[in-house]
Amino acid sequence: MTTKIQDGTSSSRSGPVRSGMAALIGTTIEFYEFGIYGLLAPTIAPLFFPDADPTAALLATFLLFAIAFAIRPIGGIVLGRIGDATGRKNVLMATIVGMGIATAAIGLLPTYVQIGVLAPVLLLVCRLVQGFFTGGEQVGASTYVTESVQDGKRGFYGAFMPTGVALGLGSASLVTGITSSLTTDAQMSDWGWRVPFLVSVPLIVVAILIRRHITESEEYLELAASGHRETSPVRETFRSHRGALARVVLIGYGQNVGYWVGITFMSTFLIKFQGYSQSSVLWLVTFTTLGLAICMPLWGLLSDRIGRKPILLGGFLGYAILSFPMMSLMTRENFALAATAFVVLALPFPMVQSMCYSIYTEQFPAPVRYTGMAISYNFATIIGAGLSPYLATLLISSTGWDLAPSMLLTAGAVVSLVTLGVFTAVSPGTRKAEASNSLPTALPESADATTRQD
Repeated sequence: MTTKIQDGTSSSRSGPVRSGMAALIGTTIEFYEFGIYGLLAPTIAPLFFPDADPTAALLATFLLFAIAFAIRPIGGIVLGRIGDATGRKNVLMATIVGMGIATAAIGLLPTYVQIGVLAPVLLLVCRLVQGFFTGGEQVGASTYVTESVQDGKRGFYGAFMPTGVALGLGSASLVTGITSSLTTDAQMSDWGWRVPFLVSVPLIVVAILIRRHITESEEYLELAASGHRETSPVRETFRSHRGALARVVLIGYGQNVGYWVGITFMSTFLIKFQGYSQSSVLWLVTFTTLGLAICMPLWGLLSDRIGRKPILLGGFLGYAILSFPMMSLMTRENFALAATAFVVLALPFPMVQSMCYSIYTEQFPAPVRYTGMAISYNFATIIGAGLSPYLATLLISSTGWDLAPSMLLTAGAVVSLVTLGVFTAVSPGTRKAEASNSLPTALPESADATTRQD
């Protein structure tokens, strides 16, 4: 249901570069914050769960990691509904501030030795707050860019946001690596682990300064000027866009497994299970992810010319083929070989990340785009991201087979490949295509809007 609402929003527009940078900085901070938690999990685990054996403590730490993802759909629905009803800009400011406060608070938490069982409880609260606001950040940023950039350039500028994924993890690895290099193991466990969390404070200040100067997205202003906005976006999304929800969940599952197992968990795998030094692994992750970040806008530019689907298929196929042999090379007790395998396994990462967000936003029309993205993508992060590090650790612990996590990577890639296989077309992305869903599918979509080929 839509209703006519008067709107006094300024007609000024944020340019594509400003829109892309506003999305990039937020995503960088989001993945910096989640990245440092994942990278520091082996260090944090005994500080908050000292009575457990090392593997159990690590599992408990990763379980808190998963819980933050579990709250994301709730945050996404609440913030997405506000974003669809009142505009994107204010919500994007709120998500930045909320994520930053929760992350900085983790860096100030007392440990189990200091306050007992209350320590992991407070850590849980911080992770829940972090997850709530994160649920509206990534989907809101991708929605904003899609609605602010003209046809034929959305692949390029849309890739700014996933570039923030690589920059966020690269920055997390860089800060954690420097801290680890400048401290002893005892100092790192005592106070050094706090530093990367507190570094998020100046990053948040920069993000606020950038986002305070953006205007409302172009397409949303057009929607407001027409006098019609969706008053029940959640109900409308489930009623009319169930097929789009399913597509984003299934592709998003493979995308998230590729990142959180292929990049984040692999650092834990090399440190915890293969015995390589934390400092060496963190520098490896830093240089790899920062290098991959450069590739993303290039893949986005190519997608504006040949479409999203060929590139996305190539990325997921790469994960399916490379996962097992590259993990096998990481277990040969040779760091140079393990580092090479890590880099090769990461090559599909920019292909997948730079395509997905533009595709996701192209599934929903403007009145329900924020809400539709928030529901579908955040659910995908629960099963593909939140649980993956936990399951990967559990698989190794329960089977005794170090290569078991490669099955998670392969399975995620296969699910996404099968989902893509039923699509008859993927357009480079135009507003006309987006309004009718630019990923037509053979799956039943009795309630979807139109699903035609471009």
